[in-house]
Amino acid sequence: MATQATEPTRDDPTIALSTALLGRVRSIEIRTRRLAASDVSGSYRSVFHGAGIEFAEAREYVPGDDIRRIDWNVTARMGVPWVKEYVEERDLTVVSVVDRSASMLAAHGAGARVRAAAELVALLGFSAAYNHDRTALLTFSDGVESYVPPKRGVRHVVRQIRDVLHADLATGQRTSMAPALEYLGRVLHRRSVVLLISDFLDGGYESSLQTLARKHEVIALPLIDPLDLALPDLGLIEVEDAEHGRRMLVDTSSAAMRERYAVQGRAHTARREEALTRAGVDEIPIHLERDAVEPVAAYFRRRARAVSQ
Repeated sequence: MATQATEPTRDDPTIALSTALLGRVRSIEIRTRRLAASDVSGSYRSVFHGAGIEFAEAREYVPGDDIRRIDWNVTARMGVPWVKEYVEERDLTVVSVVDRSASMLAAHGAGARVRAAAELVALLGFSAAYNHDRTALLTFSDGVESYVPPKRGVRHVVRQIRDVLHADLATGQRTSMAPALEYLGRVLHRRSVVLLISDFLDGGYESSLQTLARKHEVIALPLIDPLDLALPDLGLIEVEDAEHGRRMLVDTSSAAMRERYAVQGRAHTARREEALTRAGVDEIPIHLERDAVEPVAAYFRRRARAVSQ
């Protein structure tokens, strides 16, 4: 159980909020565009291939060419062997699915989950944009909140960063991942890459996740706060369930109570990992007390090396 983060001020929603939001978007954009361009983009292309290949041209055969690519019609006309050249047909869509339920506002650092989500959307979005792939964004709480359809370009990614950061104004929604996964199953007609960014403080999504993962490549990025796993010894404190609003006094000086809390945290982690494994979904744990984007960069580097071997 975690305390509810303080909601940002709305005293001047037309000026103060938009100025602050613009600064946060720009800060994330500068950092992640550099990382995407210098480190992640090449690995991204190696890991995620397009929907297929398409014919580009025919050229004369040279020793070493695959004889299975010989174009027999052209060969018959020219009198010498010619082969078909193909290029990868990218047409890939990368969909960031971001949890914006109230529990996303509960963390050791105010807004830490939301900022991490925005950084991940930015890093993966810019990597996709630099490879001319389309990006989309779906936000959800107890249902689908919004859906930004797939489109190419850096400006489209910047819009998604803004939308994710603006989600920290949401309060009171509970988490229900299944409707969002089912919605994607209906609107995504070609194989896509789905990036699931959430605290995963939910249940009942397993069947929907397995169904989606059979058709699309799904990667889970659970946002893990230190308070999800253990409570510090702070004496008697009042905590609030961010999604249900229930408050209670907790004696964190009790070693037995802290152990029970840690056991529950480990059990939740085990359930999440089992659900993802059963669905065949890769997991990139994002620990909020550390850098949010480095685990993703490391994941792409590992997969790129595996592809090249």
